[in-house]
Amino acid sequence: MLPAKKTSKTRTKSRRSHQSLKAVNYSVCKKCSSPKLPHAACTNCGYVNSKITLKLAKTEEAS
Repeated sequence: MLPAKKTSKTRTKSRRSHQSLKAVNYSVCKKCSSPKLPHAACTNCGYVNSKITLKLAKTEEAS
């Protein structure tokens, strides 16, 4: 079944208004001042948080 009347451009665009892309929220790295995503490690220097320390275990190779 065909529509009775043409849908106007305004009606179409107002119906699709919620489908627009949202801007990405960036924060600034405290060490190197480069933009980074919030709650993520910095892509430039790798800084996460001064309170978080990671203990890395050293692997021994069998020789």
